[in-house]
Amino acid sequence: MAARSYDALVLDVDGTLLGDDERVHPRTLQALLRARAAGVVVMLATGRAHGSTRGLMRELGLDSPALVYNGAALYCPSEDRLIERRVLADQLVDELHALTTPRDLLTVVEHGDERYARAARSSHEASLLAWLGCVLRPLEPLALGQTVRFTIFSEQHHDSLALHDEVRNVVSQPAYYTHFGLAMLAGFRNSNVQGLDVHPVCEGKAEVFRVLQARFGIPSARVVAVGDADNDLPMLSGAGLGVAMGNATEEAKRAARRVIGDNCGDALATLIEELFLEPAPEDY
Repeated sequence: MAARSYDALVLDVDGTLLGDDERVHPRTLQALLRARAAGVVVMLATGRAHGSTRGLMRELGLDSPALVYNGAALYCPSEDRLIERRVLADQLVDELHALTTPRDLLTVVEHGDERYARAARSSHEASLLAWLGCVLRPLEPLALGQTVRFTIFSEQHHDSLALHDEVRNVVSQPAYYTHFGLAMLAGFRNSNVQGLDVHPVCEGKAEVFRVLQARFGIPSARVVAVGDADNDLPMLSGAGLGVAMGNATEEAKRAARRVIGDNCGDALATLIEELFLEPAPEDY
C-alpha cells in the first residue's frame, strides 16, 4: 500500500459511528480494529458525556482520549476520568436558571459525573430523562463551580435556532453553544422538542486538533474527521479531510469535502479501508 495521507481518524458518535440501532456496524468495527493495528490514531469527538461514551470505547478497544461534551472536556479511558474539564461561570448558570424556571422549560445540569434534572411532568419528558440517565432532584441549589454543561429543552420554540438566539440575547457571560432538534436522534424521530447545550468557552470539536498535535504530534492537515450534525462543523472544516455522512445536515455536508453513505450501512468502513488500509477481505 502507498504511504497514506492521513495519520488520525476522528469520529462523531451518534449518527456517524453508530447506526440508528445504536450499534457499530460489524464491518466498521473490524475496519477500526485494523486501522488501529496499522498505527492510525482513532479518537471520538462527541457531544455525549464520558459516562455514555465509556462502554463504546471499551467495545472499540480505544486507548486514545475522547473529546466529550462537544469539546468542553477530555476523557482518558485508561484512567477512567476526565483529564481536562472546563466549567461554566456560576453567574451564567444563575442567569440560565432565571430564564428557564419561570417558563417551566426542562433543563439538565451536568457536573461531570452526574446529570441532574427536576422530576418529569409528562411521559415525553420521562422517556427523555430516562434516556439521558438523569438523577431527579431540585436543581437549585447545586454545588457551585462544577457545571460542565447546561441543557435546555423546549416545546415552545419552532426550531432550535430560535431557542439559541433567545438565550444568547439574555445571558451576559460568554459560552459555547450547540443547538439541535431532538428529532435528529434515532429514538426521538417524531419529537418536536428543541435542544440547546450551553458549554464553557472552547473551540467545540475543533479542540481535537489541539489534542492530536500535543499528544501525538499529528497536525490537522493529516486528520480525517467524520460527522453528521452542526456540532461537527468545527472539526469538519478544520480537518485535512472533512467527511459528512449521507444522513448529515445540509450545513455539515457543505462544510465537508466528501459525503459518503448513511450511518445505517457500512459506508464508514469503506472510507476507513480506502484511506488507511489494504482492500478489505471479500467475506463480509
